[in-house]
Amino acid sequence: MQNITLSVPDISCGHCTSSIENGLSKLAGIDAVSADVATKTAQVTFDDATLSINDILDALDDLGFEATVI
Repeated sequence: MQNITLSVPDISCGHCTSSIENGLSKLAGIDAVSADVATKTAQVTFDDATLSINDILDALDDLGFEATVI
């Protein structure tokens, strides 16, 4: 398992955090997701043998959020 912190500047409300958490949780290999509107970040724990960081960034882009690893 790998844990990453993502900067997601477009998080602006609770609906945004729910969209990110629910959207990423549907991906095979995601163990946990926690998005925070106050810090505009998301903590993601995932199986790096199943999923790459780019897969996660692409999924966030599909959800309408640009993100970078910090």
